[in-house]
Amino acid sequence: MQKIKTVKYNLPVEGMTCASCVTRVEKALSKVEGIENVSVNLANEKVTFDMNEGLSPDLAAKAIDKFGYKLHTESLKDNETENKSDNLIDEYYTNLKKDFIFSALLTLPIFLISMLREFIWFSSIFPFGDDYTNKILLILVTPIIFVSGKRFYKIFWTNLKHFSFEMNSLVAIGTGAAYGYSVFATLFPKFLMIDDKLPHVYFETAAVIIVLITMGKLLETRAKRKTGGAIKNLLELKPKEATIIQDDKELVVKLSELKISDMVIIKPGEKIPADGIIVSGSSFVDETMITGESVPIEKIVGSKVIGGTINTNGSFNFEISALGDNSILGQIIKLVETAQGSKAPIQQLADKVSSIFVPTVILIATATFIAWMIFAETNNFSIALINFVAVLIIACPCALGLATPTAIMVGTGLGAQHGILIKNGESLEIAHKINTIVLDKTGTITEGKPTVTDIITNGLDNSELLSFAASIEKKSQHPIATSIVEYANGLNTNYFEPESFENLSGYGVTAIVNDKSVALGNEKLMNKFSINIDDFSESFEKLSTKGKTIIFCAIDNKLNGIIAVEDPIKDTSKEAIERMQKSGLEVFMLTGDNNITAEAIANRVGIKNYFAEVLPNQKAEKIKELQKQGKIVAMVGDGINDSPALVTANLGIAIGTGTDIAIESSDITLIKGNLNGVVEAIALSKKTIRIIKQNLFWAFVYNTIGIPFAALGFLNPMIGALAMSLSSVSVISNSLRLKRVKL
Repeated sequence: MQKIKTVKYNLPVEGMTCASCVTRVEKALSKVEGIENVSVNLANEKVTFDMNEGLSPDLAAKAIDKFGYKLHTESLKDNETENKSDNLIDEYYTNLKKDFIFSALLTLPIFLISMLREFIWFSSIFPFGDDYTNKILLILVTPIIFVSGKRFYKIFWTNLKHFSFEMNSLVAIGTGAAYGYSVFATLFPKFLMIDDKLPHVYFETAAVIIVLITMGKLLETRAKRKTGGAIKNLLELKPKEATIIQDDKELVVKLSELKISDMVIIKPGEKIPADGIIVSGSSFVDETMITGESVPIEKIVGSKVIGGTINTNGSFNFEISALGDNSILGQIIKLVETAQGSKAPIQQLADKVSSIFVPTVILIATATFIAWMIFAETNNFSIALINFVAVLIIACPCALGLATPTAIMVGTGLGAQHGILIKNGESLEIAHKINTIVLDKTGTITEGKPTVTDIITNGLDNSELLSFAASIEKKSQHPIATSIVEYANGLNTNYFEPESFENLSGYGVTAIVNDKSVALGNEKLMNKFSINIDDFSESFEKLSTKGKTIIFCAIDNKLNGIIAVEDPIKDTSKEAIERMQKSGLEVFMLTGDNNITAEAIANRVGIKNYFAEVLPNQKAEKIKELQKQGKIVAMVGDGINDSPALVTANLGIAIGTGTDIAIESSDITLIKGNLNGVVEAIALSKKTIRIIKQNLFWAFVYNTIGIPFAALGFLNPMIGALAMSLSSVSVISNSLRLKRVKL
C-alpha cells in the first residue's frame, strides 16, 4: 500500500493560556482524520502537525474553533506565519496592558474602601453607610468583571458547553462566585442577614484577583517574547533588499524577487542575502551568527558564502545557489522552529497531570466548600466561599505548562547561536545522558581533505602508476580518490578511459584500463584477490605508523606500487577530545584504516579505544556492540557515509558545514567543523534539563503545597492570585537564565 504524503504545518494558535489548553488542542486535532504527530507549544503559542497532502488546514482550524481557540491558517508562505505569530503576541500584549491599567485604576479605590471601612477615622473621609458602600463597590467592580475579566468568562462559557475546564475556568468560577455572592448580598441583603447585620461582600477579592492575574499574564507574555527571540534574531539576519546585475546594470530588488543564478553585488558592511559562490572579488565574511565562529573567514573566487552573514571590508560578486528554505539559514530556521515546537519526554508527566488537573481542583474546591459549610462554627458560608475561591485561584496550572517548553525554546535558540542545531526536544534530553562518544575518523577528527604524500613503485615509474590510479579514481567520489586525481592533475598526468569500473565499498575499486586489470584499494582488497604484498610490507608499516592511509595498486594481479595519503588532523580535535574525557565521557574512534594507521591517529589525539578496518556497513554494528554493554552512545560523523550509524546510536551528531550535513539522519547537527561543538551540545543539554527539572519541581511543589494551605483556610485568595501569577513569571525567568550560559 502506497504511503500517503503529508505536509508539515507550524501555525499560531490564539487563546491558549495553560497546560490544559495544550492537552485540549492536541486531542481535538488528533481526532481529525488525516492529521497526525500533533504537538502544541504553550511557550510560543504554536501547533505543529502533519496533514495528508491535499487536505486544507482549515479542517484543523474548525476542530479547535468550537473549543474557543483560533488557528491562524491565512498566512502559510515564506515567513508570514512567524510574523503573524509575533503580531498576535504583540496584539495580545497590548490588549492585556489596556485591561490591566483599566482594572488597576478601578481596583485601587475598591481595595482602599474595603480595607479601611472598618476604621472609625475613615468614616469622616468616606461618610457612607455599609449599604451605600456596598453599592458603590458594586458599581466600581462590575466594569472590571465584564471588561477586563471578559476574556476569562468568555472562554469558560465556551468550555462549559463541551464539559471541559482549564485555567480560565478556575479564574472564572472563583471570581464569579465571589462577585455573584457579593451582588446578591448587596441587592438583597435581607436574605443573608444574621442578627440584623449586613452580610460581608467580596468585591475586592474578585477585583484584586483579576488585576493580579492580568498582571501576571502581562509579565508572562513579555517574558515569553524573550524566549522566542532566537527565531526572530535569525529572521532579522536577512537583508530586506539586494543589488543584482541585470542586463549589465545594477538593480536593487526585494529579497523575495531573487532567483537562482542571479548575480549579486556585495559591498563592504552589507549582509549577504542568499547562499552562493563568489565569481569575482574577495573579502572576509563574519559568519558568527551562523556558525558561531568569532573570526571572519577569508572568501575568494570559488568560495561559498552563506545568506545572513556579514561582509566586512572587501567587495565581491557572487552567483546565487540556494534561496529560502533551501539555504543554510532557511534550514536552520526550519530546524529551530521544529525543535521549539517539539516536546521532550520529560514533559510527558506534566501533560498527564495537566489532563486531569483542573477537574480535580474543581472537585477539591467543592469538597473544601462543603467541609467548611459543615464544620465551621460561625460565618460558615463566608469562610467556605473564600476558601473555595482560594483553592481555585492558587491551583491554576500555568507554571506547569510553561516549565518545559520555555526551557527548550531558550536552549535550542542558544544552540543555534553557537552553530548547534538540535532536531527536537527528545534529542536535547537524550544528550545529557550520553556516556560514550564514537567518533568517525575521516572528516570528523581529521579535515576530510587527504593529500598524496608518497608514491613507491616496483616495475613502473611513478607517472605510469599514477596514470593507472588516477584514471580509475576519476570515476569515484571518495575523498581519497579526489586527492589522487588532484595530485595527478598537478603533475599533468596522462589519463586512460577505463573499459569497466566496479566500486567495492570498504575495499577499493577495480577496472580494466588500457587492456590491463587494475585493482586499487586497501590491504583487504589485495587479500581478496590473493595478491602478495610482501615486497611493500616494510614501506607499508613505516608509512602506516605515521598515520598515513596506504592505497595498493595492483596491475594484472601483481602489486606494482603503493600511494600514501595523509588526512591532516583538525587543530581543535585533540583539545575537544580532552574536554570530552575530562567530562567523564568514554571516547572511541571508528575508521576503515588498518590497525597500524588507526593506532597512530588515536595516539596523536589521545584516544585509547578505537575500531580499525571497519567497513561502512559495519559501523552501525559497532554502535550496537557498545549499546549491548549498557553504554548510551552518541555517534559523531560527517553525516553522509555514516547515516546508518548515526541512526543506530542513541544520539546521532552530524559534523560539517553547508548543505551536505545530514539533518535527516542526525539528531544534532554542528555547523562548525570541529569537535568542540559536541562538548558544547552535551553541556547545553545538561544545563537545559537541569533548568527543566527546576521548573517542574517548583511548579509541582507550588501546587502541592498551595492547594492544602488554601483548603485549610491559611491562604487569602488575593495572595493566592499574586502567587499564581508570579509562579509563571518565575518559571520563564528561570528558563531565560540559559541565555547567559557559557558553553
